[in-house]
Amino acid sequence: MARRPTPPGTPQPTGVGHVIGLVKAAVPPLHPAGLPFVLTPLAVAAVGRNRKWVRRAGLASAAACATFFRHPHRVPPNRPGVVVAPADGEVALVDTAVPPAELGMGDQPLPRVSIFLSVLDVHVQRTPVAGLVKKVVHQPGQFLSADLADASEVNERNSMLIETPDGHDVAVVQIAGLLARRIVCEAKEGDKLTIGDTYGLIRFGSRVDTYFPADTTLLVERGQRTVGAETVLAQLS
Repeated sequence: MARRPTPPGTPQPTGVGHVIGLVKAAVPPLHPAGLPFVLTPLAVAAVGRNRKWVRRAGLASAAACATFFRHPHRVPPNRPGVVVAPADGEVALVDTAVPPAELGMGDQPLPRVSIFLSVLDVHVQRTPVAGLVKKVVHQPGQFLSADLADASEVNERNSMLIETPDGHDVAVVQIAGLLARRIVCEAKEGDKLTIGDTYGLIRFGSRVDTYFPADTTLLVERGQRTVGAETVLAQLS
């Protein structure tokens, strides 16, 4: 079996240990928020194990939920001044827009990148930059389809403002979608975050907007696929 390259001097696993290592590397772990959604259908499958259709439906539901709540390991770039994608998905908008009013960033349009997440994408959100969390504000709203331009203004959202060590303000906004009814944000005001940290989750199908300082150089195009914590969206000046 092929082995992943390892630094010189690293002991190589053999036999069963090597197979277990390959499985762990191929199957991403589960985000804790997904445990109830996986355990419940597994319990149904166990209780109804003597009925084939109940068992199969329970196992299929558990597998689907485990896939949705997967939480793969990611390695952010170490270049200074970069802003990474806060989510997996497709770049739906690359434009300028006024940031959410609750963040107090002013009424002038700023560069924005919107990432749309389908139900098949990884749905955890990652910190786009390292820095200090200055604000976290939840705003109730509607549940329009997340790929509509108006969704950033009228849909339920959770907005977070981060100040980088160099003094740049970067905002990231979790936006609920047509099927999404729950936004999870584990970050709090005063937290110090590292680039690529997992800080939240949206269920099920959603959008994440990132707002940048005015003189930022954007490095992605509409229609591009992003990998959370690894794809570079922009370079701060």
